[in-house]
Amino acid sequence: MRVIIAGAGIGGLTTALSLHAAGITDVVVHESVKEIRPLGVGINILPHAVRELIELGLGDRLARIGVPTGDLTFVNRYGQVIWSEPRGKAAGYTWPQYSIHRGRLQFMLLDAVRERLGPDSVITGSPVTSLDHDADLLVGADGVRSSVRAAMFPEEGEPLWSGEVLWRGTTYSKPFMTGRSMLMAGDDVQRVVVYPIAPPEPDGRVLINWAIQRKAAETVPRGDWNRRVEIGKFLHHVADWRFEWLDIPGLISGAEAVYEYPMVDRDPLPYWSKDGVTLLGDAAHPMYPTGSNGGTQSIIDARVLAYALATGRGVEWYEEQRRPTTAQIVASNRKDGPEVVLRMAHQRAPEGFDDIEDVMPLAEREEIATGYKKTAGFLPSVLNERASWSVPA
Repeated sequence: MRVIIAGAGIGGLTTALSLHAAGITDVVVHESVKEIRPLGVGINILPHAVRELIELGLGDRLARIGVPTGDLTFVNRYGQVIWSEPRGKAAGYTWPQYSIHRGRLQFMLLDAVRERLGPDSVITGSPVTSLDHDADLLVGADGVRSSVRAAMFPEEGEPLWSGEVLWRGTTYSKPFMTGRSMLMAGDDVQRVVVYPIAPPEPDGRVLINWAIQRKAAETVPRGDWNRRVEIGKFLHHVADWRFEWLDIPGLISGAEAVYEYPMVDRDPLPYWSKDGVTLLGDAAHPMYPTGSNGGTQSIIDARVLAYALATGRGVEWYEEQRRPTTAQIVASNRKDGPEVVLRMAHQRAPEGFDDIEDVMPLAEREEIATGYKKTAGFLPSVLNERASWSVPA
């Protein structure tokens, strides 16, 4: 079986590795850019995707470049804790959760593809712009502005903008909270996410990813994912967000570069597969970066697709497994996913609180957290007991 993959991002590269591991070795990845560079900022890879990378034999490499997330903590704009829960193995998963630099993860996957499939398995400067191909299957893994998706659905148009913007960057700084914390701070106007994405430097500093999400005051270009802006454009929004354990404006001020991203997604599609073509990752189901599910879901797509092809179930079965689930996540993320607790706490107690139990009872907070894990497919008990997507030798 011959497979062509459009896009050398996280989803496309994981697809190549998954196909190879499943015994499908005639695979070529075509990437539109002439030179792949480690671009981007931080992402989180949830335990159900980490499982897949470990089963692909990448566990040691992943551990060297990522930070095993210890907890996820939500606080209001005054630093008062709304909800905190352990993550990864501390939460009962068999596998960890990792916070990691997107570019480093992509290059780790790229190196593995070239080692296992050969140096010519990834062709750069080679965009896939139509559905014509000379393979048994073309996999469109070419992102939110996918050319393959556009060829399948030419009337769809531009990604859908929420009207909100993300300002993102990374800063070398001293660790905060547990040193492995993922922090969500905010209210119903804006929110800030902060977490470390690399092991400590010799001087003790760590590379910390941060992002501010807020309603945009002006139209933001929807096609530029590396648009640099000045810190002064938005720093005033969080000028007084200084907590005992983290100075957010101070952290942001230390960034070398800041990027502005539009919050976009697309409506779920009626189908992903047709006439020897299928979609995967952001090309299939772009979603808001809520709940840390973008990269995670593309990795799972890759593994399920490889399993479906290697076991003779085909792309129809792959789509049956993945399309309904990802459509539910897109819908949940549009309603803020687990981050809805920030908005709810602010609406109920805009000036803060003495006891969160008086504002949001524990049972309500637990229901929100558990509900999102169920929707996104990473309840610990379900994940730990699920059969592997690896194809037996």
